Amino acid sequence: MKLLEGKTALVTGAARGIGKAIALQFAAEGANVAFTDLVIDEHGLATEKEIEALGVKAKGYASNAAVFDDAHKVAEEVNRTFGRIDILVNNAGITRDGLMMRMSEQQWDAVINVNLKSAFNLIHAVAPVMMRQKGGSIINMASVVGISGNAGQANYAASKAGMIGLAKSVAKELGSRNIRANAIAPGFIITDMTAALSEEVRQEWAKQIPLRRGGTPEDVARVAVFLASDLSSYVTGQVIPVCGGMNM
Repeated sequence: MKLLEGKTALVTGAARGIGKAIALQFAAEGANVAFTDLVIDEHGLATEKEIEALGVKAKGYASNAAVFDDAHKVAEEVNRTFGRIDILVNNAGITRDGLMMRMSEQQWDAVINVNLKSAFNLIHAVAPVMMRQKGGSIINMASVVGISGNAGQANYAASKAGMIGLAKSVAKELGSRNIRANAIAPGFIITDMTAALSEEVRQEWAKQIPLRRGGTPEDVARVAVFLASDLSSYVTGQVIPVCGGMNM
């Protein structure tokens, strides 16, 4: 039997990148997958087809997770269409980097809203469903910079530290209902965003990583499968860095 057989997962920001890798890994383990992105364009439709090709039910939803009403609406639609929500992955995120003294209010607000407020919105929407089901797994996609901080990323680091605190608090509030909440803290992961960096910059990053390479979206996705499955049934309120050792 596959690890997520019979479960339904909702993954935000999953048309591409880490979110897409998680959605595909979940599907490979037997989960039906609902996912969101701001728009479901050709990338989203292609992701939907890739998930369905693994023999499970899939649907992409155009939704802004940072908007409270949108988050609740999509959660209701997913629960109605799929009949349940067992796993929530809060993956939607953006960067608007800049030194603190030069950062605009708009840069700060945009990152906090998309990265942190969206996680609150979805947890608020999905928790009642999981409570009725008497179980569930919530996974917040944080970052190693949420643990260590990073110059030029005060807004991003603050949002990711917030996601860690949110997961730990939810774990304490909902543990009695058999709902677990954890965070994954990726390090330097090779995605479309990091691939745009120069080879020199990427090599400098690699020198700081004990495993001497950047991670892949699949590296993160496999840890998400662990946290989503019953393999981690006694794991809650934890942060798991997926960083090749750079955050030791």
